[in-house]
Amino acid sequence: MADTPEVADHYGAQYRDFAAEVYADFRRAAFGQDVGQNSWLTADQLERFAAQLQLGSSSRLLDVGCGSGGPVLHLARLTGCRVVGVELDESAVASARRTASQAGLEDRATFVQADAGETLPFEQGGFDAIICIDAINHLPDRERVLADWARLLRPGGRLAFTDPVIITGILDSNELAVRTSIGYFLFVPQGENERLLIASGLNVLAVEDKTSDLAVVARRRCDARADRAPALRQIEGDQTFQGRQRFFDMVATLAAERRLGRFAYLAERPV
Repeated sequence: MADTPEVADHYGAQYRDFAAEVYADFRRAAFGQDVGQNSWLTADQLERFAAQLQLGSSSRLLDVGCGSGGPVLHLARLTGCRVVGVELDESAVASARRTASQAGLEDRATFVQADAGETLPFEQGGFDAIICIDAINHLPDRERVLADWARLLRPGGRLAFTDPVIITGILDSNELAVRTSIGYFLFVPQGENERLLIASGLNVLAVEDKTSDLAVVARRRCDARADRAPALRQIEGDQTFQGRQRFFDMVATLAAERRLGRFAYLAERPV
């Protein structure tokens, strides 16, 4: 559509410039605390997931779609757990490895470049916990993805993930075009993730509606970027900057109107 240009290489471009001071300043303004996130996640939410996953110094945690590694490294520092991050983007993996080294966490953090939409290259039952923050919606074949995660969990192991594109209201094609302008998305109706978790053999422990949080964070991201427009336009170019602003505004609007929701899921592999 002429008035909704695709935002080319949205994630790759951001990861390449992730360490730029303007992006760090933007994250502090948008999220309150910069833990290297590139999603809708606050540090408080991340630490709540750590408690739900029962992470400790003996835990081995897999982060699917880890981005530049900031959130999972925060969990490693917080809990002492060993972490493995999986990410498709080469720039993000390189950034994650640099950050782990700079933080002195290279002995407890490993980052692997892999397509999380395919079977992951890890042994059955090799993880105590799995987390996936606002990334499952970029993976096709939800049923196969959840079944693979169930395979990777040890008996009694826990899974936490967020899905920020749960259909909860009426959407039109123009809104969907803007909402999907940064890449591939898989939309599911409310209740579908629960059904697929059960089908994969996992027990659903909790489902939390995080849509209000999404509306707030998306609006903060949009406003924080607008406040830093000259510096961001210099890095991104005018068209990409405008496309990203349109995207963040649409995310905030659809969440505030509760037409596209964000939900958090906690599940467990039976003992």
